[in-house]
Amino acid sequence: MTTDATHLSRSALLFLARKPGLEEVAMRLRPFRRLASRFIAGETLEEAVDAVRALSARGLMASFDHLNEAVQTPEETREEVRQYQRLLARIDAVGVRANVSLKLTQCGLLFDEALALENARAVVAEAAARDSFVRIDMEHSAVTQVTLDIVRQLRAEFGEPHVGAVLQSALRRTEQDARDLCAERIRVRLCKGAYLEKPDVAFPDKRDVDASFVRAMRVLLDSGVYHGIATHDERMIEATLDHAAKQGVPRGAFEFQMLYGIRRDLQERLVREGHPVRVYVPYGRHWYPYFMRRLAERPANLTFLLRNLVRG
Repeated sequence: MTTDATHLSRSALLFLARKPGLEEVAMRLRPFRRLASRFIAGETLEEAVDAVRALSARGLMASFDHLNEAVQTPEETREEVRQYQRLLARIDAVGVRANVSLKLTQCGLLFDEALALENARAVVAEAAARDSFVRIDMEHSAVTQVTLDIVRQLRAEFGEPHVGAVLQSALRRTEQDARDLCAERIRVRLCKGAYLEKPDVAFPDKRDVDASFVRAMRVLLDSGVYHGIATHDERMIEATLDHAAKQGVPRGAFEFQMLYGIRRDLQERLVREGHPVRVYVPYGRHWYPYFMRRLAERPANLTFLLRNLVRG
């Protein structure tokens, strides 16, 4: 597929990811669900726990993510809080090496910023009481600043070991954000980003996204704070290992992070080499937007999906 065609496919998939009316249709299509199961660890908490047990047996850590970007009422946001409180309790009971990732849109960010902070605070408080950790996920650029503001407030309240942020190298602001967060000793997950953004806020060219990733990665590794380098790109992994070796950053001073269902071979190779690896484990009924973003990252998956839809 040409670069232009790939960009067009990715843009189309990201556009469709924002169409909630398509979710009900997609969930009724067996081939769609079958392909989604490659990236989603199930629709229930117990299915996700079983998936994390299997990861743990392979020497991998995990970060649970309950998928639900469609909350619209305060009560729905509070149910998300209860879901995360149950999840943190289940992690304790099972004893797996795992923490949780939380999107502020699940907490009501799009309609009530104060409520979002209140709900996120309740989740982080539960994590802190259990000596666990909450990663506040990053979403589209319209909420980048408010998300980082909330992370900063929670970090001030609960401390470094219990809450962290995510930065996307696709955004032009990320290198400076990395410097600022490191100065405040806020833990960061660095990823490339999977949202459709305008060129004035994000790099349209993959080469620039990669270069931004490397610059931000170097800032993170040089900071002395424990961060997560989230990528399946072997060039980015080698750049990370090379910089760590040159700067004397020891193994265990940071971790690699990858998505559930992607590059299992690479996950296991890094573990064998002694590097901590955490797998992002999404679960829940509302998997459609997340799944479409995964398709957009590798449009070749769309060919597989369409072939199976034709076969029925």
